[in-house]
Parts: sequence; C-alpha cells; structure tokens
Amino acid sequence: MPWIDSNRCTGCGICARQCPVSAIVMENGKARIDMDKCIRCGKCHDVCLQDAVRHDSERFPRK
Repeated sequence: MPWIDSNRCTGCGICARQCPVSAIVMENGKARIDMDKCIRCGKCHDVCLQDAVRHDSERFPRK
C-alpha cells in the first residue's frame, strides 16, 4: 500500500497533479492518498522529487 511520509512531503502537489485517478489530495500543505480511489499504479512514486511517496515494499520497479 502506498503512503505519504509527511516529514518528507513539501506540499508541491506534483503527485496530486500526476495521479491518473485523482486519488491524491492536498490537506494542510501535505499530500494525502485516498485509498478508496488509489489504483496502486506507482506514478506518484516516480514523480515525487522528495521521495515522500512510499510503499510498504518501498518502491515499484520502473518499467
């Protein structure tokens, strides 16, 4: 499952803009993933410059 490391998140919003299903929202200056919408595609992992988007297995392999 993906999750946001709030200590690393700078609130830039790039993950929210790139999410194909709008599962990431910005709240109080930080990203939050709506797990009901998330399709676990891994795009947020690839675009986060701060490496704040994490996964239980840390990273999806790049294709």
